[in-house]
Amino acid sequence: MSLRDRQRAETRLAVQTHAIRLFTDRGYDATTVADVAAAAGVSAMTVYRHFPTKEDLVLYDEYDPVTASAVAAAPPGPLPARIGHALSETAAHGSSSEKAFLLARLRLMISVPALRARHLDSQYATADAIVGALDCSPKEEFRVRATAMACLGAAHVALLRWAETDGEADLAGLIREALTSAFGT
Repeated sequence: MSLRDRQRAETRLAVQTHAIRLFTDRGYDATTVADVAAAAGVSAMTVYRHFPTKEDLVLYDEYDPVTASAVAAAPPGPLPARIGHALSETAAHGSSSEKAFLLARLRLMISVPALRARHLDSQYATADAIVGALDCSPKEEFRVRATAMACLGAAHVALLRWAETDGEADLAGLIREALTSAFGT
């Protein structure tokens, strides 16, 4: 990663960290993008350059390419098992600070209707990444997309349960349990 890329990633993380803190402390609707920019020490334009919408300040993450790569690299087997394994492995690799940040983001997503609605868009993007990583034929695309969305739905239920436990439960284990409930595998 180049110096410029690292600086962009650091700025993005700093802005998002300030946004999550402000949204948690003041409320999502009561906090403006200008408030976030001021707290992060950047201009509103810089915030918008990294996060095109206010919702993106909460929902943005870099899990899609990681998950898609893990699905593509998974050994051959049933597609729900491959996707499920990738989702649980992605969840298992976060540090405690990353998990605390995810929990704060998740709590906002659960409590703010606009974020719940936009979360569905992010699931579509994850499904797109999985379909792209598997480089499937147009004939297979429907099956892959349907399976990916079903797995993501099960993972979402696991995330909600994880939030209910204040992040104490094993997230990867909850994802595996939800996928087993949905697919029996």
